[in-house]
Amino acid sequence: MLTVGLYYDVAPGREKEFEDYFEAVKKEIEKFDGFKSAILYRRVDRQNSYLIYSEWKDKESFERFLKSQEFSGAKSAGSNMLISRPYHKIYNI
Repeated sequence: MLTVGLYYDVAPGREKEFEDYFEAVKKEIEKFDGFKSAILYRRVDRQNSYLIYSEWKDKESFERFLKSQEFSGAKSAGSNMLISRPYHKIYNI
């Protein structure tokens, strides 16, 4: 199993919109082969900073997702809510 953290800094005032967007996108990602789960966390000390903790079957599944139309579409549609470029970290392979 692969664990990935996806980090986002959201424009102030757009936090609720981002949270709702996550829920909508998650429903689509749940259909993706190799996806296990995703949980959205919000920082206590920076209310506009988020982590999406996700689990994947393996590294190949996550890499296929990064190259998919689903990821590309979600990334494009959600980018207007962000104040900086998001990034991800792989915690274990």
